[in-house]
Amino acid sequence: MCGIAGKIFFDPSRNIDVRELRKMTNVISHRGPDDEGHFIEGNIGLGFRRLSIIDLSTGHQPMSDMSGRYWITFNGEIYNYQEKRKELQKKGYTFKTNTDTEVIVNLFAEYKEDCLEHLRGMFGFVIWDKKEKVLFGARDRFGIKPFHYYIDNEKFVWGSELKSIVNSNDINKDLSLSSLDYYFAYGYSKRDKSIYRNINKLEPAQYFYLKPNERKKLVIKSYWDVSFQPDHSKSEDYWKEEIYTTLEESVKMRMRSDVPLGAFLSGGVDSSIVVALMAKNSNQAIKTFSIGFKEEKYNELKYARQVVDRYKTDHHEYIVEPESIDLLPKLVQAYDEPFADSSAIPTYYVSKFARNHVTVALTGDGGDELFAGYNSYVKMLAIKKTFYNTKFTNSAVFKPLNKLVPDYFFGKGYSYYLSKNKDLISAYFCFWKDYERRKIFNSNTRDQININSAERYKEEILNNFNTDFISKVQGLDMKTYMVDDILTKVDRASMLSSLEARVPILDHKFAELSYKIPSKYKLQGNSKKHILKEAFRDILPPDIIGHKKQGFSVPLKHWFKGDLKEYAFDTLLNSKYLEEYLDLNYVKIILENHQKGVRDYSSKIWSLLFLNEWLKQTKL
Repeated sequence: MCGIAGKIFFDPSRNIDVRELRKMTNVISHRGPDDEGHFIEGNIGLGFRRLSIIDLSTGHQPMSDMSGRYWITFNGEIYNYQEKRKELQKKGYTFKTNTDTEVIVNLFAEYKEDCLEHLRGMFGFVIWDKKEKVLFGARDRFGIKPFHYYIDNEKFVWGSELKSIVNSNDINKDLSLSSLDYYFAYGYSKRDKSIYRNINKLEPAQYFYLKPNERKKLVIKSYWDVSFQPDHSKSEDYWKEEIYTTLEESVKMRMRSDVPLGAFLSGGVDSSIVVALMAKNSNQAIKTFSIGFKEEKYNELKYARQVVDRYKTDHHEYIVEPESIDLLPKLVQAYDEPFADSSAIPTYYVSKFARNHVTVALTGDGGDELFAGYNSYVKMLAIKKTFYNTKFTNSAVFKPLNKLVPDYFFGKGYSYYLSKNKDLISAYFCFWKDYERRKIFNSNTRDQININSAERYKEEILNNFNTDFISKVQGLDMKTYMVDDILTKVDRASMLSSLEARVPILDHKFAELSYKIPSKYKLQGNSKKHILKEAFRDILPPDIIGHKKQGFSVPLKHWFKGDLKEYAFDTLLNSKYLEEYLDLNYVKIILENHQKGVRDYSSKIWSLLFLNEWLKQTKL
């Protein structure tokens, strides 16, 4: 696991400054504290920071193929690299290292962009063709690893994190108000955009070609996509066997490492399955790491301990306290842009905690999206079948009432039903609903924002899936929430501690298998992830299968009513940074209503605190 950065001028007479390139890589040294490297040839510079995982002695980058024509910088892990290395050797390729990096560059020499079809893993990389003067880059299928870029009339700049680009010279750092609205809508930035107007992201499963002598000739294409094609001819027993076999293979591949390895264990189904499969395929105790809270409602340690007891893991626990709010400035530095998921706090702590013992940790991320594990899926499906009619729910009396009563009165599932009439992807999925965003922005900001564009973006993705309702929602989550929130959260939090996080459930072969499984096997009544649970029932403690999903929640609701009450009021109501974009009178209403218990506004308060700290650090 590493970090990459680079820059190319379109004018071949302009040379890259090595000091600038080093600055771009130094700011991501946490991604690679073990080594650094730079390749500069006139108007192009490739920069690299290394976290040594495979072939500790000969994995220096930038790296070339044996001919010296192709130069690569690579962030990620390719789990089938040994098999692909043997195939290339049969074709006459020779190798000077034992790394997956050298396998990629030789696969590109052999297959060009079709090399991506051969890669099984997580990655963001660029390859410079010295002969043809062409830059090639790609990102893995689910976007587990990041890739940001900036392009204008003079240059193309890229990096694993935004901070590398921001620390390059002559970068336009204007804030994108549409991205600010998207942040309020969902708590994160759009998959192809950033909070900066002119810095974008390569999307999951995309590659690009850039010819610097043809200015602005950036060609971006997709090489893979989420595609649901349910096979109704197979039995439940058939799918259970396939799930078990394929996921076990994925876990085993991700246990390849030349450094100490462990796993995050939340006490939920997905991480418990990963730990159980690791234990089955290891001749020594698996190191496991769990986070807990003093507030019992949020604490899943008792479930994690059942897995620990069953598989005799080498277990470690850490309790997160309200004082963790002190971590906010560090999180803002890590994420580079507003990011409202407060579970970044425990994710950082479990990563930092684990890094004291291991360099690699397997996670259970992806199971909810692939197997319909979110509570929302049950609610949305139930509402879809209700007796409510749109004439009633959109009436002059009932619709305003929904905005006033507490969330638990009607439930978010009801909100989804409302949004079926243009108003409701927004009401179910949105962090701040459209009417709230119209109030939170001050008049100047509001006049410059098309408030409903964030909702329309997700509606378009949802409608592009030609499949059943549950699969549609799964696909939407995979293309938005999973990559923009979950995977971003884990990547930044883990890499901040120089820890590599591996995601076996998001092996694309396993994902493609899940797309063939009919929804009736994934969601049965109130039983979420039914087929996944059944496939591994024999190797999990019964309580892991049966207990209600909690997620990686943080007790902010209690913290903002107790220890952090004064902090939230003082910080937000006296913020000169927020005042430029927001109506602080409405912010005060949010804070006061949270204290009164009208609704749980803790997530919204956290989103405001994060935005305030980000604006403070960037001084926009």
